[in-house]
Amino acid sequence: MSAYIEPIRFAFLTFPFIAFLFTLPYIFHQYHKYGSVLFFRVTIIYSFILYLTCIYFLVILPLPSIESVRNMTTEWVQLVPFAFIRDFVLKSSFIWDDPSTYLEVLKEPYFYQAFYNILLTLPFGIYLRYYFNCSFKKTFFCTFLLTLFFELTQLSGLYGIYPRPYRLFDVDDLFLNTLGGIIGYAITPIFSHFLPNREKLDTLSYIKGKRISVLRRGMAVWIDLFLVSLLTTLFVMLGVENIFLQYVFSVIVIFMIVPTVRKGYTCGKKWMNIKIVTINDEVPCWYQYFIRYGILYLFLLPAPYYFIFFVSLLNHLSRHLKLVFWIVVLGFLFFSCIMFFHFLITLFTKKLFWYEKMSATKNSSTIEVEECEES
Repeated sequence: MSAYIEPIRFAFLTFPFIAFLFTLPYIFHQYHKYGSVLFFRVTIIYSFILYLTCIYFLVILPLPSIESVRNMTTEWVQLVPFAFIRDFVLKSSFIWDDPSTYLEVLKEPYFYQAFYNILLTLPFGIYLRYYFNCSFKKTFFCTFLLTLFFELTQLSGLYGIYPRPYRLFDVDDLFLNTLGGIIGYAITPIFSHFLPNREKLDTLSYIKGKRISVLRRGMAVWIDLFLVSLLTTLFVMLGVENIFLQYVFSVIVIFMIVPTVRKGYTCGKKWMNIKIVTINDEVPCWYQYFIRYGILYLFLLPAPYYFIFFVSLLNHLSRHLKLVFWIVVLGFLFFSCIMFFHFLITLFTKKLFWYEKMSATKNSSTIEVEECEES
C-alpha cells in the first residue's frame, strides 16, 4: 500500500506549484468566457488537476536509479490480451466454490493490481461526463488516449531518461484503464444528482459576470499595460530615445486611439468583456477617453517620475526657488496620497472614480446571460 501512498503524497506536495502555473491562464480564460470566476467551478477544475497529478505520479514513481535500470533483465512488454485473467485463475488462491478464499484473494496482487488499474481512471470518466459534457464515445476515446500516454511513458523509459523501461508495458493496462473510464461514465448520474449540472454552473457564471469585479478590471489593465510595454519597445526600435515620450506615445495609442476606433474597447477590456460607456450607457466621444486615461496614465501613474524629475532640478535653482519648489513638491505628495486613498476607498465601495466622473464614463460588462441558454 505504501507504493501507492508515496506517489500521492508527492503529488500533493507538487500540486501547489502546478496550480500556480495554471492559475493565471485559467483566470484569463474564465473572465473572457463568463466574465467571472465561480468558486465551485474552480474547485472542480483544481481537483481535476490534482487527480491527474496523482495518477501521473502513480504511473512513474518510485524512480529507480539509472544504474539499476541498466542492469535489469526482466521483460518490459506484455502483449497478450487478458493475461491478468489467466494469472488470477492459475496463480491466486481463489476457489470459486470455497467462499473462505473470497476475502483472502482481495489481498493478492493478481486481484488488487487489476482493481487499482480500473480505479485509476474511474474518476476520469466521471469528470469527463459531469463537467466536460463528453459523450460515451468521446469518454472512451479520451480515456484510451490517457492510458496509452501512461503506457508509452513507461515504454520510453520516462521519455528517454532511462536506458530501458523500468516498468512493464502491459496491453491489459490499456483495457483495464479504459474500462475504468467507462465505469466512471456509467456511474456519473449517481454523483451529478447531488451536484449542480454544467448548464447551471454556466448560468451562475454569466449572472455573476454582469458585475465587474476588482480582479477582472485589474486583469484588463494588466493586458493593456503589457501592450504598452511592447509598444514602448517598438518606439525604442524606431529611434525614439526619450523614455517619457515612448511611454506617452504608447499610452495614447493603447488607451485613447484604440478605444476611440473600437467604440469603447481597449484590447484588455475586450478580452475581459468590459466596455467603456458614458454615464447614460452610450458610446463616449474621443475626448472622453483622453480625459479618462490622460488623468490616470499620464498624471497619476507617472507621478513618481515627475517627482524624480523635479528633484533633479534642485541643483539649478536658487535658495528662494528651492523653498518654493519644496512647497510645491509637498503639496504634490499630499495630493497624491489623497488620490491614492480615494482610489482604494472607491475601489471597494463600487462607486465611480473621480477620473470617471470627470470624463463622464464608466465600465460596463458585455456579458449576456442569455448566452448560457444556447450552450
